[in-house]
Amino acid sequence: MNGTDAGGPGGAAARLTGRSAQSVRRLSPTMAQVTLDGGDVVVVKRGHGPGATRAEAAGLRWLAAAGAVPLPAVRGVDDQWLVIDRVATGRPTAAAAERLGRELAVLHAEGAPAFGAPPPGGPADAWIGLAPMADVPGESWPQWYAERRVLPYLRRAVDAGIMTHEEAAVVERVCERLDERAGPPEPPARLHGDLWSGNVLWGGDGQAWLIDPAAHGGHRETDLAMLQLFGCPHLEHVLAGYQEMAPLAGGWAGRVGVHQLFPLLVHAVLFGRGYAGQAVAAARSAG
Repeated sequence: MNGTDAGGPGGAAARLTGRSAQSVRRLSPTMAQVTLDGGDVVVVKRGHGPGATRAEAAGLRWLAAAGAVPLPAVRGVDDQWLVIDRVATGRPTAAAAERLGRELAVLHAEGAPAFGAPPPGGPADAWIGLAPMADVPGESWPQWYAERRVLPYLRRAVDAGIMTHEEAAVVERVCERLDERAGPPEPPARLHGDLWSGNVLWGGDGQAWLIDPAAHGGHRETDLAMLQLFGCPHLEHVLAGYQEMAPLAGGWAGRVGVHQLFPLLVHAVLFGRGYAGQAVAAARSAG
């Protein structure tokens, strides 16, 4: 990325906020921290695919509208760039984790029009990280989850030689029995959608902030299963806070593997064979 020229993050920040960029600090090849005239600091992100910036902006606004969990405000967006407030980070604490659990329960309870429904104004062709994700509404969570999340990436993994047909059959058997494995029916929840620990920022204000959503209508256990997938500081306090506000249906711990299937398959397609074994193990844990 360039610096403050019109084609770089500084120029994008100036154009989308109406305030000149005073300095630019690169954070990655696609992201920079920009100090605006007046001293405000924003993060400027360049989209990695069609609709990515608008999907993220719509997700941030939809989640923020619930008034539950802190999220960085959207300062501006176009087809290439997204400008959001910077979050000053601190250290994770048990108190912040417990508060996050309670706030997630409130966020989920705000609901969604349907499973797979995109945020208002968000594209149906969305993203989870660097992977495409179709937000196509469905009425039954087990059927929608199998057809719109798990099986498309399972097919891609097999076609790419990342998973064997025998391994794929283990996942397919879980999909065939999702009606039995999904637990009691629940209404569509308002999900962050990509809630691994890297998308939780422990703020300097003592709160946990959420970033980089793949927001959509889904099952509330999915966000919690994502937090458990790659480790989350003080996870037991997050879960305790959640259970205090909105107890999960009995047997939820045995369904974690079901909800981890989609992100593990996405990781297998993006990053290779190591995640394929984890996906198969998650399927086996789901029975």
